[in-house]
Amino acid sequence: MNWQNILTVYLKELKDSLRDRRTLISMIVVPTLIMPIIMFGVGTVMTKVMQQAQSETVSVMLLGGADSPGVVAALKADKKFRLVPAAADYQQLISDKQVRVAVELPAGFEASLTGGGVQTVSLYYYAGELKSGFGLKAVQDFFTSLKEKTIETRLAERGLSAAVIKPFVIRKQNVAPPEKVGGNAIGGFIPYLIIILCFTGAMYPAMDLTAGEKERGTMETLLCSPVHRINIVVGKFLMVLTASLTTVLLSIVSMGVSAALGVMYFGGKATSQSATSALVGQAAEGGSIPLIDPVGLIGVAALVLPVAVFFAALLLAISLFAKSYKEAQSYISPLIIVVIMPAVIGMLPGVERNAKLALVPILNLSLVCKEMLSGVWHWDY
Repeated sequence: MNWQNILTVYLKELKDSLRDRRTLISMIVVPTLIMPIIMFGVGTVMTKVMQQAQSETVSVMLLGGADSPGVVAALKADKKFRLVPAAADYQQLISDKQVRVAVELPAGFEASLTGGGVQTVSLYYYAGELKSGFGLKAVQDFFTSLKEKTIETRLAERGLSAAVIKPFVIRKQNVAPPEKVGGNAIGGFIPYLIIILCFTGAMYPAMDLTAGEKERGTMETLLCSPVHRINIVVGKFLMVLTASLTTVLLSIVSMGVSAALGVMYFGGKATSQSATSALVGQAAEGGSIPLIDPVGLIGVAALVLPVAVFFAALLLAISLFAKSYKEAQSYISPLIIVVIMPAVIGMLPGVERNAKLALVPILNLSLVCKEMLSGVWHWDY
């Protein structure tokens, strides 16, 4: 191999790629903007949606309750609820999102509160629907409060203290550092995103430097040059590798800056913490937002290199079989599913790193990156 010729081919391909709009978009624009969009765009939208859902009055359909005027009056007096007339098709109305929750009070419910009987209050809601879930929580809080007041009244009538039924208090304390909490919460998503960007960053340059040159008729001219073919192949490979690494490194930098700004932006808003926690899939306990280990990001960047080499070589080889750019797309596009599946498996709870999974390509990267972002380093792997 002649490294001077390789460098000449590499610089020539680099110059041509920087002039290609598709390559610039996939290599620079997308990885730079995707994390700010996810962090601030999606986070802000989720915050507004959740605030609006929580602030809306809960439409509650009351089924029964004719002999429980006190409970009905308390429901009507609560400003969080708006009682709607009872209807036989209440289940359909809830499914159509016209009513959030239906409450069925059994006969003699209010009398049983003082008589000592046990009754069952049925709550009907739309599982998985955000507003219905908030409505269910509000109604549950109402009846939980009613239950506690009833218990206190019964104990007082018997001359007993409320402490009789509350012998001890459970206090939860998180002992894991914020880096481990954040690594477990979003550690699986970050390598998933990096793997996808690493693949897409190499995909368009690989197709353009092979099938694209065939389609433009410049491949024959390049092969006729007094340069050994191995030098041409290595030069093109290095260009595809550069595009893949650039895409990932820009995404990591963007990710780090977005995380730092996101902590300041969302951390100063108490109402935004629930939306931020929902975004990362982990409730922020103690008023803190989960973080990731910054040294782990450096480790992730280092582990990306062998995967980028693998993707660059694979995509370059497959694209060479195509005679046109569109044909290369038809060959490579299905590979995205093959790449996504191991990355998704790495995000699943309970899937932990071991000797067997360490031999599975892509999945091993996803698992070890998730642990490094939590501050855990397994040097033997």
